[in-house]
Amino acid sequence: MEKILRGYIFRMYPNKNQQILIEKSFGTSRYIYNYFLEKSKEYYMNAYEYIKELPSLTKENNWLKEVDGCLLRTSIFDLDNAYQKQRKERKGILKFKNKYQSRQSYRTNNIINHYKEKTYESIKLDLEKRTITLPKLKEIKIKGYRNLKRINGRIISATIYKEADKYYVSLCLEEEVITPLFIPASIVGIDVGIKELVVTSEGKIYKNQKQIKKYEEKIKGLNRWLSRAKVGSKNRYKIKKKLARTYQKLKNARKYYLHRISKEIVEEHDMIVTEKLTITNMVKNKQLSKAIYDASWNELIRQLEYKSKWLGKKLYKIETYYPSSQICNHCGYQEKKVKDLSIRKWSCHNCKNENERDLNASINIMYEGVKRYIEELQVS
Repeated sequence: MEKILRGYIFRMYPNKNQQILIEKSFGTSRYIYNYFLEKSKEYYMNAYEYIKELPSLTKENNWLKEVDGCLLRTSIFDLDNAYQKQRKERKGILKFKNKYQSRQSYRTNNIINHYKEKTYESIKLDLEKRTITLPKLKEIKIKGYRNLKRINGRIISATIYKEADKYYVSLCLEEEVITPLFIPASIVGIDVGIKELVVTSEGKIYKNQKQIKKYEEKIKGLNRWLSRAKVGSKNRYKIKKKLARTYQKLKNARKYYLHRISKEIVEEHDMIVTEKLTITNMVKNKQLSKAIYDASWNELIRQLEYKSKWLGKKLYKIETYYPSSQICNHCGYQEKKVKDLSIRKWSCHNCKNENERDLNASINIMYEGVKRYIEELQVS
């Protein structure tokens, strides 16, 4: 038995009073984050030191008491996480949050109390009634996971967020899963690209849908209208809303397609092998940067990683600079001229085997995964 963290996202339908309170919560979360970020410019203290200042801050600002008190602390922890990440990566500076960002959010924790042999939780999910109970907001109608009648697990936290004009809640649950004994029956190597999004070692091809092309003209047109609209006008507000909805449709279309691919690959195979990708270096090529961002390779690999873990399967990542496209999968001869991306098919100089670039790469990636697995068995 193993404990894992799993996320569930639901669309929320709050009434007018709940919407007002949610918007106030967004504003409060921003205020706390920005207030302590400003203080940290002189000298940064840890999150627990800042939390000690909250009682005096709420006395000075009574409006902070209108929202869920837990979000005041989580906003400080979010700042602390951002600061630790910035220190670790040693790049960029922390920016202040503003109300014009496309996504507004706040996080609250599930507080569990026991009284007279009863358990009380601040966050409750009822999939039969299709409602969620959140601190201060009470019951809100939700939509999503229509085939689920119950989720077995302990709710740890909830992130309430807004994209365009739609409200969502993302729940983080701790679930207990039985991890089966790992006995691999099938292995697959995958090669990601721009022309074809995924090519597997079995020869299966997942087309690149190039979602950006479907929405690019509409986004350009809306941005032109936005630049002409008067600042503060109703028309400008309407255009911004349309633009946010368009971006959301683009994001959702990408996400849905990637989930479909990752689910299929993980369910059909016990071992998945892919390459480590350095996207930051790849996007330096200005001709390919837009296509690389649109392909969302990192998101696909992220999905494969956590879905493999959930199902007790294995994902291997081979080294970034392994020349998978250049090596003949039949004899192992390396053809260096294949570095040229325009070469899609090539004949091996050593064994005369005809190799298709992406399929050949995925087969070589699979072989590397087999080697890694054998090395692990020898060590254990």
